[in-house]
Amino acid sequence: MPVEFLGIAATNDGSETNPRSGASFDKDYTLRLARAHEDHGWDRVLFAYGSGSPEPGAAAAYIAAHTDRLQILLAHRPNVSYPTFAAKQFATLDRISGGRLAVHFITGGNDHEQQREGDFLTKDERYARTREYIEIVKRIWTEHEPFDHDGEHYRFNDFVSDVFPVRQPHPDVSFGGSSDAAYAAGGAVADIYALWGEPLAETARQIEAVKAAAAAAGRAEPPRIQVAFRPIIAPTEDLAWEKAHRTVAAIKDRRAAGAWRRRGGDTPENAGSQRLIAIAEQGERYDRALWTPTAAATGGAGNSNALVGTPETVAQALLDYYDLGVDIISARGYDLLDDAIDFGRYVIPLVREEVAGRDAERTGK
Repeated sequence: MPVEFLGIAATNDGSETNPRSGASFDKDYTLRLARAHEDHGWDRVLFAYGSGSPEPGAAAAYIAAHTDRLQILLAHRPNVSYPTFAAKQFATLDRISGGRLAVHFITGGNDHEQQREGDFLTKDERYARTREYIEIVKRIWTEHEPFDHDGEHYRFNDFVSDVFPVRQPHPDVSFGGSSDAAYAAGGAVADIYALWGEPLAETARQIEAVKAAAAAAGRAEPPRIQVAFRPIIAPTEDLAWEKAHRTVAAIKDRRAAGAWRRRGGDTPENAGSQRLIAIAEQGERYDRALWTPTAAATGGAGNSNALVGTPETVAQALLDYYDLGVDIISARGYDLLDDAIDFGRYVIPLVREEVAGRDAERTGK
């Protein structure tokens, strides 16, 4: 089973450790970062979503028009547009990219962040809405005759789109979350289920929960599993750990100075962030290379657990997750451009070579 690598399509060079040097949407940097991923072995990049951030669909269209092979994962919150409009937007972007689009639907884990754009539903209501939204979008992508819809959150009559995706039967749908409501919704409708990096035992339990939810929804095949990390690599173990401690110190300094803050406030409401904090409180190091102080320093802000070590150590740690059934690795460093290049040069080839060898042994070829 091939392994895939997902990077980040940031629109500026800022991170938890570094202030951005220019505008929130730096067109030249956005393209430079995307091309660094394309040139160094990555499969796709994520255009993330924030209430006040540059609109990711427009940025994704720009990158799609200026790259040849790099695939695009577009984050989208259902509260910001009606599903009939969104389905056409996604299909048009898939046309622009020549079939390189996947869509990551974000239910929203923080009430305050959701309310910034007028979304006042409860968390469970949001999950129900996301599931209905995805079901509508998939119908619009695949049905060529007008249809009506009368659901809990959306109602329309006689709709049919005149633009359809290149990718058949439709672009992949990605979904994430670490609560029972998330497993139920994503297990039912997602093609890819996204998790944040946790210790191997916890990750295995989450994968089983997703599989159980998919089975309960009557699916023959569960979603593919994606897991996200913040790799911190260096030529030697000692140098990698020195870099890791410098990274955490920089995060703490910026947060203390008010130069960086957790989106949605300091107290996480979403189960995923709460899990990351709880894991960090139980210990700093897990398994081969997982390190939690980066998550603790950010208050469990999104993808924040690190893998620390030489490229060989980090590659072996990723293979441990591959052995659990993870076949999409999401990774981003703290120096977005240089770390994307280094990870692509030194880690991705090691993982791909080992996976190819294992697949050859399995098939006897």
